[in-house]
Amino acid sequence: MKRLILFVAIFCFAFSCVEPLPTPPAPGPNEEGDIPFGISTSPAKPNADEACTIYYKPSPTMPLYNTSDELYAHIGINSEWELVQAEWNVNIDKCHFKAVEDEKNLWALELQPSIREYFAAGDKEISSIAIVVRNAKGTSQTSDFFLPVEDSKNAFVPEPVQMLSLPSGAQHGINYNADGSVTLVLWDKDKNGQRYDYAYLLGDFNNFTRSNDYAMARDEKAACWHITLNGLERGKEYRFQYMLTKGATRVRVHDPYSEIVYDGSNDKYISSTTYPNMPEYPANASGLVSAFEIDRAQYNWQSNFTIADPDNLVIYELHFRDFSATGDIAGAMEKLDYLEALGVNAIELMPVQEFDGNDSWGYNPCSYFAMDKAYGTREKYKEFIDECHSRGIAVLLDVVYNHLTGAHPMAKLYWDASVNKTAANNPWFNVDAPHPYSVFHDLNHDVVEVREHIKRNLAYLLSEYRFDGFRFDLTKGFTNRACDEQSASYYDEFRIGVLKEYHEAIKTANADAIMILEHFCDAREHKELAEAGMKIWQNANYQYGQAAMGFASGSEFNSLWTGSSMPFGSLVGYMESHDEERQAYRQKTYGQGDVKTSLAVQMQRLELNAAFSLLVPGPKMIWQFGELGYDISIDYNGRTGRKPLHWEYYDVPERRALYDAYAALLNFRWEHPQFFNSNAQFAWNVAVSDWSKGRIMTCTAAQEAFALVGNFDTVEREITRTLPLDGTWTNVFEPSESYTGSELKLTLAPGEYKLLMK
Repeated sequence: MKRLILFVAIFCFAFSCVEPLPTPPAPGPNEEGDIPFGISTSPAKPNADEACTIYYKPSPTMPLYNTSDELYAHIGINSEWELVQAEWNVNIDKCHFKAVEDEKNLWALELQPSIREYFAAGDKEISSIAIVVRNAKGTSQTSDFFLPVEDSKNAFVPEPVQMLSLPSGAQHGINYNADGSVTLVLWDKDKNGQRYDYAYLLGDFNNFTRSNDYAMARDEKAACWHITLNGLERGKEYRFQYMLTKGATRVRVHDPYSEIVYDGSNDKYISSTTYPNMPEYPANASGLVSAFEIDRAQYNWQSNFTIADPDNLVIYELHFRDFSATGDIAGAMEKLDYLEALGVNAIELMPVQEFDGNDSWGYNPCSYFAMDKAYGTREKYKEFIDECHSRGIAVLLDVVYNHLTGAHPMAKLYWDASVNKTAANNPWFNVDAPHPYSVFHDLNHDVVEVREHIKRNLAYLLSEYRFDGFRFDLTKGFTNRACDEQSASYYDEFRIGVLKEYHEAIKTANADAIMILEHFCDAREHKELAEAGMKIWQNANYQYGQAAMGFASGSEFNSLWTGSSMPFGSLVGYMESHDEERQAYRQKTYGQGDVKTSLAVQMQRLELNAAFSLLVPGPKMIWQFGELGYDISIDYNGRTGRKPLHWEYYDVPERRALYDAYAALLNFRWEHPQFFNSNAQFAWNVAVSDWSKGRIMTCTAAQEAFALVGNFDTVEREITRTLPLDGTWTNVFEPSESYTGSELKLTLAPGEYKLLMK
């Protein structure tokens, strides 16, 4: 069902739409006709083929108590939320609660002429009424209630469960067998060793209706439900769900290993240009739907690619939604010439695994093996990666393994609707995250099945889509130790072990793939992970932002280079990412003097920043449009909200000059690889004390060297600096200009810099 959208401030922001399991309903009116607090029906357990009245009577501690708002029901049938009568924010008279005359805090909704006819349920079995009471704006709501209904006409009688061992070699999810059959396997055992009573396959083959013909067998030793389908047509896509039941509880889930997921609430809003030939959502399904197809056509890869030098990556972080007019893969592909000319050799995609809704940063995943259709088809994702590879550009994927939304099968199977969280007996999740940074529902990485699911997903993404590596979101959250904001960063042997296990899985699948961590933890932990071969995000946004605005305080850049304290190439340094405020916005909002008012001054200072970032050895990252001085705040339209495109910035001379400078600086990197490896000697003076003296960066390789000198002050400065070698130094960007000796004396205007080479 659609839920009230809640925005949570943390490393990532998004919203979740979940379909919870039943909670015990309140009783109906007693013999004296008194109506209890909460929600109830009259009669207490109505018949599906008779009328009933639903009452809502909040106590002083319940939502909507003493409200003057109009109240509406978000209402459907059964615990799977079938036949929902209106979208969450749509108010229709049929769902309008009426205030009961002469009663305070009592509302009633009539379901007439019968419950079945109210929902137009036909011959569907009705075991309960699913309902949330909300105000007209949808800003206040109750929990989910499931009111029991008797259905003598369509009651389903289950046959005994068949106990049968899994077919040899079958694994969780969708198994394609050599004889053309398909075996579907679903793991189910709660934290206490209990399971659901029955499991059924629903799909196109049975009109998504429960039947004993498609009851799943049980392998108790493997803790799995399974069923094998024969007689399948080649080239035909079959959609399906699992229904699991225990007593009166029924829950539908998609397959957690499904390569594609259909969403009846959101797919209809995806453009047919972005996703052609979207099949119509099946009428009797609810929630997310999986699909499979035997002998599905394989993508014909055109390029063979491996990352040549993982320590010399310049990564462009890109969000499909906000990168082009169409906001999809096709739109991004049209801009690859632009990125290739810029000179980046890697693209990092913000999360694209299936997420709730269509408009998101992607940090609200609900299915790891499916790529979100909001950006394109599976083939289009592969085409994008293939085309990047043909241009020598690696493609990295931002993956979110700290948490999942409530729409994921692992969350839905064991869910506590009374608190809108995973249940205490859920075998995969912590009910509450042990750390203070989590959003949605916290995966418990101490559970073998969780780690196996993630490792299998990593191998799948590397083989099926040929990603070249991953950026792991919020790896600090992989701890299973209770902690606060301070202690969450302390050295954690368990967390390190989990990350090493995932890294090993990646390297087993593709020895050349890389793993980058958003970690922000204890320095010892960073070093140990880096020594194991992982790379660490290194955030220098505040420091470079201070320099961009013209403030010396807090502007030291030393964090981008840690010398021998960390393995060479282990830090992915950046001035901006999706999570930080844009430097150009800070300039025009808070800049000192003419930094605040002059576009030319702003762009010159951003160019100076870029030089003192991109020429530091080791991997670097650029957030999209930083090379054009994008000056729209991260909080515009809400932190994760859609941001305006400004491709016209490319035609503004001052901004184009910034883009050209980025390209020239990166070209220098590629033309002089001797300066960007572990054998070169790098040094710089970029502390606050160097602000007025002129900052300098030098790098020496044998008898060659470069020196970068810049004036970060807002006034002209006479600068004297010592160069690492004696001899003639030539201005890289103005070859007619040269300097002789090992002592450099020059005058630099505010924001001006010189790149010299010997």
